Amino acid sequence: MRDNDEGPYIVIERESGGGVGSFVLGALVGAGLALLFAPKTGAETQEELKEQARKLRSAAEERVRDAQRQLEERLGDVREGVQTRFEDVKEAVSTGRDAATEARTDLERRLQRSKAAYRAGVKAARETIAAEAGEEEVAD
Repeated sequence: MRDNDEGPYIVIERESGGGVGSFVLGALVGAGLALLFAPKTGAETQEELKEQARKLRSAAEERVRDAQRQLEERLGDVREGVQTRFEDVKEAVSTGRDAATEARTDLERRLQRSKAAYRAGVKAARETIAAEAGEEEVAD
């Protein structure tokens, strides 16, 4: 009977994208291999290394510029969004303030009518009581 421990093991590792670090590592390994296998003079090798360094620097600068452009675009979008929301809130506050003022004016108007109706009712009640009192005096 065969034991599972005797078989070969296969390990698979997966990592997400390499990014700039992998790019730089690849460039350095490539430059090192070029030095080992290139049958060139020291001056030629130095010139080639300088050229590779210029290309690497240029590529890095371009990536930084792209990142900066993207950041500026996103920052502009965020600013516009904040400004829009600020204007919306400002308009909502103004609308609420107007509605509150209108409601207060309406409430004051209704209160005045209620007071007038109360006064008229009190006056009518007094007049009715006085009229009834006057009829009782006449009837006695």
